[in-house]
Amino acid sequence: MNTQIKLASRPFGLPNRDNWQIESNPVSQPGKGEMLVKIIYVSLDPAMRGWMNDAKSYIPPVQIGAVMRAGTIGQVVSSDLEKFSPGDFVVGNMGVQQYALSDGKGVMKIQPGLAPLTAYLGVLGMTGITAYFGLLDICDPQPGETVVVSGAAGAVGSVVGQIAKIKGCRAVGIAGGAEKCKYLIEELGYDEAIDYKNEPLRAALKRTCPNGIDVYFDNVGGEMLDTVLTRINLKARISICGAISQYNSTEAVKGPANYLSLLVNRAKMEGFIVFDYAKRYMEAITQMAQWYSQGKLKSREQIEEGIENFPEVLLKLFSGEKKGKLILQVNDLD
Repeated sequence: MNTQIKLASRPFGLPNRDNWQIESNPVSQPGKGEMLVKIIYVSLDPAMRGWMNDAKSYIPPVQIGAVMRAGTIGQVVSSDLEKFSPGDFVVGNMGVQQYALSDGKGVMKIQPGLAPLTAYLGVLGMTGITAYFGLLDICDPQPGETVVVSGAAGAVGSVVGQIAKIKGCRAVGIAGGAEKCKYLIEELGYDEAIDYKNEPLRAALKRTCPNGIDVYFDNVGGEMLDTVLTRINLKARISICGAISQYNSTEAVKGPANYLSLLVNRAKMEGFIVFDYAKRYMEAITQMAQWYSQGKLKSREQIEEGIENFPEVLLKLFSGEKKGKLILQVNDLD
């Protein structure tokens, strides 16, 4: 049987169990030009909240009654495709379900011997690729510059800070709670960590960035972005990756009141979507895998179990409960 999580209704604010429909049906067999994949791991990402909204965006919304969109890792069960054979491990957007039929488009084979399978959803997967292009292409950090990262203990932020250090920058991470800040410094190599829950952010930025901010990688948006704008340097670069503080808001989105700082400092603020770099994914994966094998990149995954627990596990993205990359295991690994 194939258990699937389908979008039953569009959430207002935080999603709840009523927004989901859990269905179990017999596993479909692949037809000509298809393969059947047993899904093992499902990636949970903040972007999923935006995909639930019926609004114009960079990707069409998930339709009511459709399987929830998600990145996945699975193993090929049977195949009528030349490129894929039974037993192959693959990564692709196959949705929150236990089995998926695929024509192979947008699916890549992965080598489990190089890294744990879950790394291909995190540091060697879409979140790592997001960090790579969002920092290096958008912000072009230079040795000695100060790079500030919000959501620094999250799946993307944790990689951004490590790449900044690889590039010879000074990395300052913003996270919530003493435990996460300790993780930033002791495990990820950040130079400074700001616990925004226990210290006024404006004062903390002044303390940790006495010479100002050259690069800001933003995963949070809202008031945090607004405060950072007061500390940016001449020709600063800001990468807008996400705005998790705004995703579940039932009020109007809060934009930066201090945007004139961009004008005064001749700074650049640019949003990006990782899908725009699809033709260059292998460039990022190859470099990241090299850094990973050299011990320059570390990753932490939080793995939850049970597809039926998806509605509750998803909320850990927004509650601050998760540590690192949040992953849901929906099938046993043979």
